Amino acid sequence: MTTRKETRDPNRDPISGAPGSHPVGVGVGAVAGGAAAGALAGTVFGPIGTLIGAGVGVIAGAAAGKRVAERIDPTGEAEFWRNEYANRPYTDTDHYDYDNDYAAAYRYGLQVREQHGTRDFDDSEDQIREGWQLARGESRLDWDEAREAVRDAWFRADRTYNTYEESDRYFAARFDEVTYARADESIDDFRPAYRYGVLARARFGDHGWDEEIEQQLRDDWERSRGDSRLSWERARVGVQDAYASPYTQYNSPYDDKPDYNKNASPGAGVFRVS
Repeated sequence: MTTRKETRDPNRDPISGAPGSHPVGVGVGAVAGGAAAGALAGTVFGPIGTLIGAGVGVIAGAAAGKRVAERIDPTGEAEFWRNEYANRPYTDTDHYDYDNDYAAAYRYGLQVREQHGTRDFDDSEDQIREGWQLARGESRLDWDEAREAVRDAWFRADRTYNTYEESDRYFAARFDEVTYARADESIDDFRPAYRYGVLARARFGDHGWDEEIEQQLRDDWERSRGDSRLSWERARVGVQDAYASPYTQYNSPYDDKPDYNKNASPGAGVFRVS
């Protein structure tokens, strides 16, 4: 194992090494992440993450860059991995722990996925490996030990972005057919509601819509509505539509984890629209 004597700047860009870059999980996690943390309380451990910045209404698949780090809630991702990392076959919990070692690898995986946009992990790995020496901070993991955790976080972010992108297309294509939208309401108003319903269904799995779920969603709508003009009374029908739609009912993986398996294809398990 490599002995590290120097102190690393955790805020450096993981690719270029430039100081002062935005660290995933800091700043945004403490501010914008606070809005996302309350959404679907107690259900942060589902198969997809939460988009922040403009709530679940933020546009997925936009241009990559520094600001993209604000689009998946790093606070929720940190809690997901804190609870999940010991279940992964690649982790060595006898010698390493989450806070001191693996947390940095999962943060880095999310960060480089957002910086590299649509590039494949394998195509980017040389740069990612080099960046790990700057991003690891005090983690004791060498690249060979950190690689699978970084890759795991990368593909979880892929699942999140692809899910919202494909659900956007699905609900936009059928919006003209719905009977509940008023003349002055558009797909831009309902998109956050649809995303909220998709997120809820992914998190709650096979649990049917009931008063308890509706109350949770109602309580967090103001923090999750993004740019939507809809009050909960108007948004509810869109949320429920997405929650009960064939799209979420039949295309949701419910965290079957095929894309967490390093031998599986990168796109396996991502929501699909036929």
